[in-house]
Amino acid sequence: MAKTRTQFTCTQCGYESVRWLGRCPGCDAWDSFIEETIAPAAAASRVPAAAQAAPRPRAAIALTALDQHSQSRISSGFAEFDRVLGGGIVTGSLVLIGGDPGIGKSTLLLQAACRLAQAQPVLYVSAEESAQQVKLRAERLELAASGLYLLAETELETILAELESLQPAIAVIDSIQAVYLSALSAAAGSVSQVRECTAALMRLAKRTQTSLFIVGHVTKEGALAGPKVLEHLVDTVLYFEGDRFQSHRLLRSVKNRFGATHEIGVFEMMGQGLAEVENPSELFLSGQDEPAPGTATIVACEGTRPLVVELQSLVSPTSYGSPRRTTTGIEYNRFLQILAVLEKRVGIPLSRLDAYVASVGGLDVSEPAADLGVAVAVAASFRDRIVDPQLIILGEVGLGGQVRPISQLELRLKEAAKLGFKRAIVPRGSAHCAIDMEIIPVARVLDALVAALGGPVQSPPDQPGDE
Repeated sequence: MAKTRTQFTCTQCGYESVRWLGRCPGCDAWDSFIEETIAPAAAASRVPAAAQAAPRPRAAIALTALDQHSQSRISSGFAEFDRVLGGGIVTGSLVLIGGDPGIGKSTLLLQAACRLAQAQPVLYVSAEESAQQVKLRAERLELAASGLYLLAETELETILAELESLQPAIAVIDSIQAVYLSALSAAAGSVSQVRECTAALMRLAKRTQTSLFIVGHVTKEGALAGPKVLEHLVDTVLYFEGDRFQSHRLLRSVKNRFGATHEIGVFEMMGQGLAEVENPSELFLSGQDEPAPGTATIVACEGTRPLVVELQSLVSPTSYGSPRRTTTGIEYNRFLQILAVLEKRVGIPLSRLDAYVASVGGLDVSEPAADLGVAVAVAASFRDRIVDPQLIILGEVGLGGQVRPISQLELRLKEAAKLGFKRAIVPRGSAHCAIDMEIIPVARVLDALVAALGGPVQSPPDQPGDE
């Protein structure tokens, strides 16, 4: 009789080893190996080649022979949710949603499930809460639907049997780390359990055309817990982001086989649950009546959605031997690059000054199109000048001090014009359509600073003892 054996598996990337390792060779993570017991596999029957049956007809179909009908989609009841999914829920798709604890993943899916249950049966599998707890949350959110079925279960075999019996159009699994397969000896949430449970759910979704939503935990670094193969198995990976102490939430698509990636949907957490935000640009503008020095406005593109975002910067003398650099919503290394360009190419002595930059609302702006806006905001704070609040600044900053063209310029300008902006600084040579805005083309960072900081200088506040 074959003996059971143990192996060590990395919880970050799924790398397998016969012995424990302090550092994973696959992803360089430290102290990520856990021990798992591997049951012996049944010996495969060996059939002589002469005794094998005749080959079956091939099941492959020519691409041109497939029907050219469009893939049917189901509306989730949230326009923002449908936008992130690429136009709605695709029949038979497998969607993975991750996010920090308490951010609102279960609330969003419960609200969507109740709206979907008004037209078709929906199964909500709660592996972390009892059915009564889910009922209490639904009553608090004032949700009700006759077509919504609750199942408080953690065993995968029971969940699969319920899906086969009920045949719902939509099903929610909350969460995949709490579900376990009894055939495996590993604990629930381990690498092998998460991988096998997701694979079994994926096979059922493709066979029965049931759309599945799976909730996944995240690690302390913000990545989805479990092996990377988990993200490869599913059709769509969504992240629910936001500060628990702020009211707005962002639903971001990082993988989508049926739509564009990096699309975002904006929600606001209210007393009755999550509500859609019709004009997300208002969240990322400060809305102050009196402009302040060190601010600049850009238009960031998340997927196909343009968002007007205000950037704020503060430059002050340092109190330590080395100056501090802090960013919120802006990539740190890119911010350091922009500061170096301003000091080398423009002559602003930032090496002896603390520099801070933040995006209003905490939106993560990582694209290069925000470079010129960051540079103008830093220079405005250093010179204590006010940038025209009706000015949009767009462009990528090169190491030589040049302003490079950016993508989707026409889409950005249209969004800015719709919100009432009158002027725009853009890279020289960029093609754009005729629009009711004053376009200021620039070739270098210095030209952009001259165009943006041409307003009046704000007088510094009086110091004690000044006459």
